[in-house]
Amino acid sequence: MAKEKPVVAPDGTVIGGGLSRKELQRIRMQSMNEEEKTYLRRKEAMDKVWPVARFLILFGLCFIILYPLMYMLSCAFRAQEDMNDPTVIWIPRHFTLRILQETWRAMDFGNTFLRTLLLNIGCSVVQVITCAITGYGFARFRFKGKNLLFGLVLMQILVPSQIIAIPQYMEFRYCLGLQPLMEKISPSLGSAFNLIDSPLTMYLPALMANGIRAGLMIFIFRQFFKGLPKELEDAAYLDGCGPFRTFVQVMVPNAASSFLTVFLFSVVWYWNDYYVSSTFFTKNSTIALMLKNLNTQLAIELFNSATVEISPREQILWMEAGCLLAVLPLLIMYVFLQKYFTEGIERSGLVG
Repeated sequence: MAKEKPVVAPDGTVIGGGLSRKELQRIRMQSMNEEEKTYLRRKEAMDKVWPVARFLILFGLCFIILYPLMYMLSCAFRAQEDMNDPTVIWIPRHFTLRILQETWRAMDFGNTFLRTLLLNIGCSVVQVITCAITGYGFARFRFKGKNLLFGLVLMQILVPSQIIAIPQYMEFRYCLGLQPLMEKISPSLGSAFNLIDSPLTMYLPALMANGIRAGLMIFIFRQFFKGLPKELEDAAYLDGCGPFRTFVQVMVPNAASSFLTVFLFSVVWYWNDYYVSSTFFTKNSTIALMLKNLNTQLAIELFNSATVEISPREQILWMEAGCLLAVLPLLIMYVFLQKYFTEGIERSGLVG
């Protein structure tokens, strides 16, 4: 049996007179009382059990996260007859791109992707700017009603969007009561004041820092700006900068990682939203809405009839293909921005 090596310090010196680690531990335990020995044994057992528990936790999380993606990939490339074959579980027996092609045509994916991208990126940029300004105001300025207003911001996080959906719809449909008056003057003028099916229904809340998950974004910016040293602003004020110029030239460059994090969150939330979009849009103008009504679109594309019923087992193929097309742009975006996204999470105050 090989003799254990002595304990050596980082600088190369031998610790404990050349004795091994086990020998040093045995000698140390002889001088311990029973309570200290019990603690040491418990610590050794924990050091042995924790790696196994950590592996099981990570394996379970990976399975929960990756299983839907793996099943999505498996279904998107298999033929219809494979869904009725009990021997096909993961690997398709008949590999085909037909399901993806039919789903692409049914969703009109090219045009739908461009419309979603324009709406998504535009609203995200506007919302990030307005939420950053609002969060900076809460973090650095004192004014009457500050706590009350910040409480309303927290209510944006707690109150679900379904609560205010109907009042918002009425506001955009009748434009604060102006639409009926304008319609009496001119029908075309009245239709101009009806904002339903208009991108303004998404842009206006974002412009007022009241878009999708805006309360959380304001909170993130507030926490981040509160963590920046006050001396940065004091130095800018001494150089003659005003509050707005200080925010643009001093605070924004220091908050670049936080801006990226919030922007990515906003892109994902706007991309995946279908409830708010379905409230204000009567047409399938976004990927989320197209995916929500994919069954009808498929019936029209495949059978030229919206009333034809497709087998539920076979519907899974087109639904999984649609989900793959919908999530693929986000996966590609995350692959390229993963490093900056992780850095932004660490510095934005979400973990502090």
